[in-house]
Order: sequence, then C-alpha cells, then structure tokens
Amino acid sequence: MKVTLRMIDRQLRVKGIIMTALTKKSTEAKFIASAKSAKKALESRKGKNIDGLRCDEQWIPARDGRQIRIRIYRPLHEAANMPGILWLHGGGYALGIPELNTDMYKNLIATRDCVIIAPEYRLSIDAPYPAALHDAYDALLWMKNNATAFGIRDDQLMVGGESAGGGLSAALALYARDLEEVNLSFQMPLYPMIDDRMQGESAKNNNAPIWNSNSNEWAWKLYLGELYGREDVPPYAAVSRATDYAGLPPAVTFAGNLEPFRDETIRYAENLRAAGVAAEFELYPGCYHAFDLMCPKAEVSKKATAFLMKAFGEAVDRYFAPQPIAAITEKSN
Repeated sequence: MKVTLRMIDRQLRVKGIIMTALTKKSTEAKFIASAKSAKKALESRKGKNIDGLRCDEQWIPARDGRQIRIRIYRPLHEAANMPGILWLHGGGYALGIPELNTDMYKNLIATRDCVIIAPEYRLSIDAPYPAALHDAYDALLWMKNNATAFGIRDDQLMVGGESAGGGLSAALALYARDLEEVNLSFQMPLYPMIDDRMQGESAKNNNAPIWNSNSNEWAWKLYLGELYGREDVPPYAAVSRATDYAGLPPAVTFAGNLEPFRDETIRYAENLRAAGVAAEFELYPGCYHAFDLMCPKAEVSKKATAFLMKAFGEAVDRYFAPQPIAAITEKSN
C-alpha cells in the first residue's frame, strides 16, 4: 500500500516527514543495530516516575529463575477494589521499556481508579519467542496472586498494549484462556502486531511513516527466530494464525487506515465477533502507525484516546471474570 503525503492527516504530517527521513535508508542490519542502541539509550529512563501517580518498582520471579522488572502505577489517593491492568509496551518486540507509556497510564487511571502492572519483558534482540510471552504471563500470574495487596479485585484483571505490546496482549489472552489458570475480563490490543505472514493488503509494500513493510518484516524475523517463514508458527506467537477465538475476553482496539496493521486489526475484531466475543473497533483516516503516541495533541489522536477511554470505563462497569476455582483453592492452600 503506497502512502503519499497528501493521504496523511495534516496534523500528523510534520512528524511523519521527520520519521520517514530518519528511516529512509534503513536496512535489516541497521534496524537491528538501532534496536540495540535504543536499548542502551533507554537505560537512563528506567525508574523515572510520573507526576500525579504513585509509582513503584519490583523484581518478580520468572519461571526459569530469573527476575522480571515491573513498574507499578496507582492513583495517589487510597483506593480499593480496582481493576488491574497488565500493560505491555510496544517496539516491534525488539525495543522499548515500560516507562515510555506515561500518557497511557495517566489516562487510564484518570478514567477509572486502577492499578497498572507494566513488565519489562525480554526483547527479541536478546531472546526470541516465546521469551516475551512467558515473561508477560509470569507477570500476569503475579498480578493475580498479589491482587489483594495492591487493592485489585481479582475478577477484573485486564491486559493491553500497543503495537507489539498489542500483539503480545492478544497472544496472552489466548494463552491464558488455554492454560485456564487465570481469567481475563477485558483486553485492549491497540493496532496489534499479530500477522507474521503479512497477508493483508495494508501490510504489503507499505511505505508509511513510523512503521512500514520493511520494518515489519525485520521485526518478525527477530521475534520468531528459527520459526520465521514456517507454516507451524503457533498462534501464541502470531494471533492471526489462531482458528478458535471463542471464550476470549471482550476487546477494544483501533488503527489508522494507512498503517501496516490495519487489516490484521480489522480481522482480529471480526474474528472475535464471529466467535460471540464483544469487540469494539474504530478506524481513523489519515493515520499512520502509533499516531496517537507520536502526535498526542492532534485532534484525531484525541478522538482515538477518548474512544479507548470510554470503552475502558464501560468495561470496568460491565465486564467481570471470576478466577478459576482450582486456582483460588491452590492459592488458599
């Protein structure tokens, strides 16, 4: 899908031009080098707090004996019986840290008192699939098992993320459903990265700013490792490969009409609805990938954020998922 400047929303054009210029001569090798450089550069931002929120950090045990760093964000005032949200950052599975989602955390907590658990999952430049999924799931189990200590009601555990974080949150919903150890009440996979085959027309020959067909292919190669290009890629790695969407939590998502993930996001919402799962979706014209993060003050970004927060608020009022009896019994013992 060839994207021209005229197709881009006027308020998004300047940032789009800048980002296109910065990545114009990118190659797969440069993409990998940039991800590694970004990892080093972001070290200085770790542990940075957010004004107006209570911010904490813990290291929690992973299944293989490692420790996973998590950031915990809560309202400044005392609150109880809050939904718990596991939020997974984006970055093509190859870069990023939890501290990058400042505005999202503030908006969610301003919409409804909630607790946000944001793990620093392993990146593909260090370990391919299933490393990130396992870290995310370990963090989800930790949130469930420590819900009472943080004022979280365990029948309102949610998951969300943007881009690769959106893909990881959708995969986590599928993984949790199948393992039957924890129930999720809601999912927010924003413009998720979920189709390694890049089947949709929007993913083919896409030259849009921020994220295009080339960067998408390189990122999938890193994330899947030896699985890349094979027919047996599991749906927990690329949710578009799933064939059964029944029993997944209700969802909200959105995408820009110019971005590579447009078609796979639409298809994900359609698959959920076909399986009887409530799924809200909006498509925003003139928008490239992660437009709401890159240009949060643009009118179209404000509209998308308002849509998301409205859906989140309604989900808090409407959706509940009690935890499995076996898991509760095991916890009490």
